[in-house]
Amino acid sequence: MIAKIHQLSPRLANQIAAGEVVERPASVIKELLENCLDAKATRIDVEAEQGGVKLMRVRDNGSGIGEQDLELALSRHATSKISSLDDLESVKSLGFRGEALASVSSVSRLTLTSNIEGQDNAWQVITEGRDMKAQLQPAAHPIGTSVEVRDLFFNTPARRKFLRTEKTEFGHLEEVLKRLALSRFDVAFSLKHNQKVIHSLRPADTQAAQEKRVASVCGPAFIEQALHIEMEAPGLRLWGWVGLPTFSRSQMDLQYFFVNGRVVRDKLVGHAVRQAYRDVLYHGRHPAFVLYLELESANVDVNVHPTKSEVRFRDGRLVHDFIFRSLHKALAQVRPETPTGGGIEQLGVMQEQAAMPAQGLETGVFAGQTQVDLGQTAGNPAAPAMQPMPWQGASFNQYSPRQMQEQAQVYASLHGDLNTSEGAAIEAGQVPPLGYAVAQLHGIYIVSENAKGLILVDMHAAHERIVYEKMKISWAQQGIKAQPLLVPISIAVSSREADQVETQQELFAELGFVIDRAGSENILVRQVPSLLQHANVEQLVRDVLADVVTYGSSDRIRAAHNELLGTMACHGAVRANRRLNHVEMNALLRDMEITERSGQCNHGRPTWTQLSLSELDKLFMRGQ
Repeated sequence: MIAKIHQLSPRLANQIAAGEVVERPASVIKELLENCLDAKATRIDVEAEQGGVKLMRVRDNGSGIGEQDLELALSRHATSKISSLDDLESVKSLGFRGEALASVSSVSRLTLTSNIEGQDNAWQVITEGRDMKAQLQPAAHPIGTSVEVRDLFFNTPARRKFLRTEKTEFGHLEEVLKRLALSRFDVAFSLKHNQKVIHSLRPADTQAAQEKRVASVCGPAFIEQALHIEMEAPGLRLWGWVGLPTFSRSQMDLQYFFVNGRVVRDKLVGHAVRQAYRDVLYHGRHPAFVLYLELESANVDVNVHPTKSEVRFRDGRLVHDFIFRSLHKALAQVRPETPTGGGIEQLGVMQEQAAMPAQGLETGVFAGQTQVDLGQTAGNPAAPAMQPMPWQGASFNQYSPRQMQEQAQVYASLHGDLNTSEGAAIEAGQVPPLGYAVAQLHGIYIVSENAKGLILVDMHAAHERIVYEKMKISWAQQGIKAQPLLVPISIAVSSREADQVETQQELFAELGFVIDRAGSENILVRQVPSLLQHANVEQLVRDVLADVVTYGSSDRIRAAHNELLGTMACHGAVRANRRLNHVEMNALLRDMEITERSGQCNHGRPTWTQLSLSELDKLFMRGQ
């Protein structure tokens, strides 16, 4: 009887493995560059021709491979990265499976040349996919390794047919190098395509040099409108750059997240980032960021995907909450810049902020607006110091229009014309970030003057954000109020979801639910949050359960509450065509300066914009 099961040949086995590892030229470059970084290279040069299909050459100055290891390096499951199960459970290197070189050599003509310290000369191994027999010979090469890959998929025409145009393939190849260049600022990278230099990135040791590299990879517009953050918690560190909400994208093409130096795309991380941006990002837009998460290698499993592009955290909920809190806090602190260099620039050192007294949402109240000390007028040094305006530190809603007019008349009788006082402050450079109101435009916009030039404010959008933040604080202080249901709602769920209901009773209680298990695949909802009692309870519970199963927690209730509060704030904010006097407009500007996320309304639209004097000069071609 003829046996039906037989052992695959090494060539066929390697080509099957290559189907998972080597998808296109960019896949080859990724594997080779990771090997260079694992070899502690400080300079890596990459050359490609015809999008990498005809030729890919990678050269580094790393530790190299000895003569006795060259042939073995092209064998499957041969690696120097790990040697035991304990090593696999705490992988620190980028590569560890020992499949890449064998897979690449099985579908290309590969030449590997390397030299190490203490060796008389370099050695070279040549192999072609059809027979996998390696030819070893001496060569001339400095300390380090060069890998040359020619005629990718020459022996698998079916795979070659699926390759795209030269431009498309090179675009993917370039993107791989960009990601690894962002992951290792201490390594120099260069890239040539068809003998033309595309990138030449020097090592970046300082933050300024790192920002320069980020700008060269992501574009100068990103770094100009990005926020540098650095946050730490026990066993966790998050740092990098997050784009301001106004610098949003129509696609997720500027999102780089690194876990212990490895670029990953993880749904848990993506959810945390989206959650942090939810209140400030316009519908359908995506944030831009370059972020680095550092944690113990034993707390993250990188061996969960063939291309190692996904990871699994041992405590996913902890990581999710840490990323969300860090970004949420950073974005909340984005306010108009102060004349003394505060504002956005000061947010770069988040550790210092963490040591400061809590403000804003953390304490449940807004910190009082710092009064602008107008001091002595520039024209008369002997003039007595001005008293603070009655509305400074007050809320826009604290005074009625009549009271504001009365206060303004009292102030004007004591100090003269209001606009003259503001003009003297502007001349002296003692101006709040959003300046002083000059006029109202068509009952929609406030025009103000600050030290840098002109500011336009959408008064409805700005007031909507102020009201919304205050309502969120009030709701947070009161907590979630629950409403028992007269008739419990029965919902059919999966056994896994029913198990979650039993094990997460405390979490559901915090969200305002009382849910009991009524069977192996059935639950009873007995109590829901009062604000959402008229919502689709069954769909809400299913969404919350899905979040708990996937992410270990859920913010559906907060999101639904915030959506209702946002609608109420929109209707309660000052409407268009309402005429405001100078006192009201200035009070609104001061409230914006102390309100978190005041740069965007509840729907993600910008609330104000700055036109500097230089930009105004360009409009009128002054100085040209």
